[in-house]
Amino acid sequence: MRNRILKRLSYLFTGETMSLIMFVFISYLVNYTYPDLHLYSLFSFWSSFLLLEFLLLQGSIYWFVKWKRLKKENTSAAPIRLVEQLWAIKKWNIAMIIIIPAAFIADYFMWLPSTPQGLTIAAFIYIFAILEYVNYFHIQLSYDNRSDINSLKQLKRFKQASLSKDFKKLKKLKAESRNLR
Repeated sequence: MRNRILKRLSYLFTGETMSLIMFVFISYLVNYTYPDLHLYSLFSFWSSFLLLEFLLLQGSIYWFVKWKRLKKENTSAAPIRLVEQLWAIKKWNIAMIIIIPAAFIADYFMWLPSTPQGLTIAAFIYIFAILEYVNYFHIQLSYDNRSDINSLKQLKRFKQASLSKDFKKLKKLKAESRNLR
């Protein structure tokens, strides 16, 4: 069981890290190959792309720490300090999600009368970033193995995200410590 979880956590953190790196190269190749998209000239692209990269970095760190902790300490529980930091960062994520539509509006008016097709790509990146945020902080949206798919079929609903469970544990610990005072 421990080895299976180690393998899963390794898969998760390496996958997030590879995505983080590959998206940089892909964006460069797309911008270089299709200059008419004006990707690198769009505020909406950069803000959406940086949000996505920031979220992937958070996911990479979260899964890596859980993997490392299981490997060394025989527990995959995320350290309280990490959960507290991710809770604080969650507010920054929400702020960025709320602010980024202003970049789309600015790009739209800056490029009038003809808006570049890169705006559509930026919108897809923005939506993907929001889905990543939901996947990490609220509801597990990624079901990429047999166990997850069987669980989805059995429960007939999405599972709570791992980090969301850690936030609930943190809340409970803080409430208990207040009650002890």
